[in-house]
Amino acid sequence: MDDYQSLNHTVWDCKYHVVWIPKYRKKVLYEQLRKHLGQVFRELAKQKESSIVEGHLMVDHVHMLISIPPKYGVAQVVGYIKGKSAIHIARTFLGRKKNFTGQSFWARGYFVSTVGRDEQTVRQYIKKQETEDRRLDQLNMFA
Repeated sequence: MDDYQSLNHTVWDCKYHVVWIPKYRKKVLYEQLRKHLGQVFRELAKQKESSIVEGHLMVDHVHMLISIPPKYGVAQVVGYIKGKSAIHIARTFLGRKKNFTGQSFWARGYFVSTVGRDEQTVRQYIKKQETEDRRLDQLNMFA
């Protein structure tokens, strides 16, 4: 029962593996932006009473294991995180100060999968994804 969380009348454990990409899969999640986004995502998730259990920012996509209470829909929380983070990126890194909706940073869709008893497998996959991508890039250089 240690893994379960509770609301007033609900005991729950709802975790999701979520992946999304920048628009046109541009490799824009570099250096300063990449380091900064983790904290931004955590704060936005907290505003929806959710928590990021595991996450990794690749150069061209975001992997996240997120715990979302059953009173929120996955689409609602992911849409909120993507939308607000795009606005934050535009204001902080792109110099747009006001009246910007952030519509041009993230691609429209995302991948989501429920995580049940295989949570450890998903956590390991997220942690090792960057190493695997680098390995595949090295192989493609010689092909």
